[in-house]
Amino acid sequence: MSNIIQRNKSEKRFQFYGLLAVGLAIFLLLILLFKIFSTGFSAFNQTYIGVKIQIEKGENLAELDARSTLRKNLRNMFPEAQSRSDKKNLYSLFSPGAYIEFKEMLEAYDGDVIDGYYYFLASDDLDMYFKGTVTRQGNSAGRIKPSQMKFVDEFVKMNLIELQFNRYLLGSADSRNPEMAGILGAIYGSLFAILIAFVTSFPLGVLTAIYLEKLTKQNAFSDLIETNINNLAAVPSIVFGLLGLAIFLNFFELPRSASLVGGLTLGLMTLPTIVIASRSAIKSVPPSIEEASIGLGSSKVQTIFNFTLPLAMPGILTGTIIGIARAIGETAPLLMIGMVAFIVDIPQGPLDASTALPVQIFLWQDSPERAFVERTSAAIIVLLIFLFLLNITAVYLRKKLEKKW
Repeated sequence: MSNIIQRNKSEKRFQFYGLLAVGLAIFLLLILLFKIFSTGFSAFNQTYIGVKIQIEKGENLAELDARSTLRKNLRNMFPEAQSRSDKKNLYSLFSPGAYIEFKEMLEAYDGDVIDGYYYFLASDDLDMYFKGTVTRQGNSAGRIKPSQMKFVDEFVKMNLIELQFNRYLLGSADSRNPEMAGILGAIYGSLFAILIAFVTSFPLGVLTAIYLEKLTKQNAFSDLIETNINNLAAVPSIVFGLLGLAIFLNFFELPRSASLVGGLTLGLMTLPTIVIASRSAIKSVPPSIEEASIGLGSSKVQTIFNFTLPLAMPGILTGTIIGIARAIGETAPLLMIGMVAFIVDIPQGPLDASTALPVQIFLWQDSPERAFVERTSAAIIVLLIFLFLLNITAVYLRKKLEKKW
């Protein structure tokens, strides 16, 4: 009787410590998520400055120089800015992207006269100030000098500074200027890589599982394959990066930093996971279904592809999506094949130079500019959303296609 009481006490103590560990893990995870979201959410907005633009009738808008015209209108707003240093301080409140925006506005404008206030992209220093990332100390804030702050105060008095949706973050590729940096190029690169990884690893992994479970006999060769697959599932991801570097870049001489090479490398990394998940799913199909199919005259191959494989598909797809979700968050193998390059163009295909979301996060967190901090968190938020959607898809497919026996 005392042994039973002692065992019950041990079990309750074990359950208590287990619940305590789970609660602590959830608490730390919530703190991490709160920090990421609170830091990165502000990156989806961007500071813009209003400028009074006056262009008289008769001027050819298409031939106007955007930089000089915008600066001329700025000087008209602040006639007291006469010295070279004052003009430089005034111009530096704007991002280089402001001149690009103004040029696009001139090219798209179909009227003869422009007279009104138009908003253009502010610099990263001013953006951090208005988002509260840096605080004001006297007449300076961060890297905004007192000689610049007087113009900032004037813009504030005229109510010409506002936050707008950051169209660069989700609509452009990387940039040296934080306020113009975006993740669209990295998203395209990730999508190309994941699509190639799925196309290459899914058929090969499923066919390998069918061969090991249904078509081969237990022998030394099948044991060797099974052992190596299980070992590959535990190999560090950087080893697959070295393998991709040696095979796809050095041997086949495929283009460096291309999504094609990244997808093939991630496909190799995902393959063992798909094989193991597919074998488990195939094993879960009741043998009576295969026996009934063979008894009705179907061949073994017909039984596998018409009955066993469709019934095992929910588990196969679940394992595949989980493997792809793991691959989409990998950085080490992509670094080894050169996808760490600074890419300013959005890739148009898998052979174009590109980067991926995890690599973009790695590059931004190592940048010296403080404005990249919130963009790093914003990129992490987008990556977490992708992973969440993939896992939700896996759960949905399993619930939708799963059958009870």
